[in-house]
Amino acid sequence: MLEALASTRPAPRVIDELAARVGLTRSNAHRTLRTLMHAGYVHREPAGGRYAITTKALALGLADMDMSSLQQIAPGFMATLAHGSRETVHLSVLDGLEVVYLEKIESSQPVRAYSEIGGRAPAHAVATGKALLAAQPANALDALPATLPRCTAATLVTRDALRAELASVARAGHAVNCGEWRDGVGGLAAVIRGVDGKAVAALGISGPLDRLTPQRLRELAPVVMDLAARMSATLGWLEKLKPDAVASRYPDMPR
Repeated sequence: MLEALASTRPAPRVIDELAARVGLTRSNAHRTLRTLMHAGYVHREPAGGRYAITTKALALGLADMDMSSLQQIAPGFMATLAHGSRETVHLSVLDGLEVVYLEKIESSQPVRAYSEIGGRAPAHAVATGKALLAAQPANALDALPATLPRCTAATLVTRDALRAELASVARAGHAVNCGEWRDGVGGLAAVIRGVDGKAVAALGISGPLDRLTPQRLRELAPVVMDLAARMSATLGWLEKLKPDAVASRYPDMPR
């Protein structure tokens, strides 16, 4: 039924046309449409009783396209960041209150941050997680527990403290982790948006805090944000594209 609604022109369609197209009786077609309406995937016009697919249904396809495209384009951008920063680079997605590492490029340096593809980390304690949480709708943060798990002495362990941090992340355009997940290990990340502007993943680096000093994090923040914005632009989201910080700060970095 969704395919019929999405592929037929002109839209919207009346129930008899849809029933004939999908090979259902009128009553079964009506029942199917009511189910899709209840779930938010179909809209019925008050006048005329015609049915049309909603943006919620279209968003399912867009989300899948974003992720498929992201996994195709990510390696080049991640390699650029790995070359310039010499730290471990992650591509992460949000899964509930955790992040999952989809892709990773290991640091070329002998002392590095440990992680693995498919591994998980608490979103409130890592840079990619905080970048993704900061991009969620405000009401989504209501689902966070009042008290959050403590990983190290530096972890933010209250919802209010995390909210304040996420507001700063949203203003700055990047998130920082200073030993909040593992002692002595830090990170920096920026969010990647899909064609509809919603956060689909985060690009980040991690490494020992004796290398990722406050000064080094300040130097790398524009580069991480620039690359994340370019990944977003490649997916079709152009609003956040900034001047080319990669070229200005790393003129010899491969593009």
